[in-house]
Amino acid sequence: MNTRALAGFFGAATLLMVAGFAPGGEALAQGQTLQGGIYSCVDAKGRKLTSDRPIADCGDREQRVLNPSGTIKGKVGPTLSAQERAQLEAKEKLAQEERAKKDEEKRRDRALLMRYPERAVHDAERAEALQQISVVKSAATNRVLELKKQKVLIDDEMEFYKKDPTKAPPGIKRQIEENRKSIEVQHRFIADQDAEISRVNARFDEELARLNALWKLRGPAAGIAAGPAKPAAAKP
Repeated sequence: MNTRALAGFFGAATLLMVAGFAPGGEALAQGQTLQGGIYSCVDAKGRKLTSDRPIADCGDREQRVLNPSGTIKGKVGPTLSAQERAQLEAKEKLAQEERAKKDEEKRRDRALLMRYPERAVHDAERAEALQQISVVKSAATNRVLELKKQKVLIDDEMEFYKKDPTKAPPGIKRQIEENRKSIEVQHRFIADQDAEISRVNARFDEELARLNALWKLRGPAAGIAAGPAKPAAAKP
């Protein structure tokens, strides 16, 4: 489209705006088009070109798409090679992942604040979680004490066969082995509960570190009720 045709389409006032390339507008990826717009660019030879479709001579540079008023409607980027397009897509994917990560962090922060509006609530939930583990661990500890009492009775029976244990009845031998295995099982279970206590405290410590930052942003009142942080431990 030549300058005379463009003048008939827009009018003299619009031509001045086209020549000035008004700033702004929406950026489009290469290959996208804007309906009803006029494409404008300056090619490698310094020529100002306009067309009602993307301009081939400006494939290596940005093209502006103008509204009938002469304002910028959008922008079309330069033609990309396969490698450049792949790099651009990878960059956009990474940016999207970063945005999604930040959105997820904000969602988790909001959920934390709703669940723990102040330090006392968080401390109470930690204590309750540790208490539940403590109850289970205490039951296992009591079971070990019972098994040790049983072992004393079994050992008393084995006194008759102290000189030659091979003569002990199979029933007694079986009781000794079952007792030994049961005690081992309970000790492993107790060790598992100790590990769970450490995991629970680590989780609450991590939450508390984040909550302290969130409470500080929200205001000085939050988190004061329970005082400074102290490591919690379950009662045996």
